[in-house]
Amino acid sequence: METIYLSQEGMDRLQAELKHMKTVERPAAAKAIAEAREKGDLSENAEYDAAKEAQGLLEAKIAELDSQLGRARVIDLSQIDQSKAMMFAKVRIKNLRRGAEMEYQLVSESEADLKAKKISVESPIGKGLLGKKVGDKAEVQTPAGTQEFEILGITYDF
Repeated sequence: METIYLSQEGMDRLQAELKHMKTVERPAAAKAIAEAREKGDLSENAEYDAAKEAQGLLEAKIAELDSQLGRARVIDLSQIDQSKAMMFAKVRIKNLRRGAEMEYQLVSESEADLKAKKISVESPIGKGLLGKKVGDKAEVQTPAGTQEFEILGITYDF
C-alpha cells in the first residue's frame, strides 16, 4: 500500500473524523438497528434493512480511514527545499494561454479541496508543478487539453 503524506493539520482532521465515527456514529447506527428490530418481522422491515445498510457503509468508511491513518506520515515542513514546489507549497501560477493568475496549495489526495484552493499532488496540475522553481514553465495535460503555466511564486507557511 502507498504511503500517504499529510500535514499535521490533515492528520489531526482524519484522526478526529475517525474518532467521531467510532464514538458517535457507530453507537447511533447500532441503536437504529435495535429500534428497527423491535418493530417486528425483519423479513418485511425496510427500516431495519436501511439501518443495516447504513451501518455497513459506516463500517466501510471506518475501515478506509483506519487504512489511511495506518499509511499516513506527517511531513516535517522544516525539511522541505523551499526553492521548489513541493508538498504543502502555495504556488502562484499564470496560465500562459489565458493570462489568468491563480494560487494553489499542493496537498495530498485526502486533503485536496478545490474550494479552499488545495489541489492534490496526484492531479495533473499538481504533478506538473512538483519540483518546479520560480520562473519555470510547466506543461500540463488536462481534460481540456495541454495547458502551460509559469511559476510566479512559491511560499511555505510554517
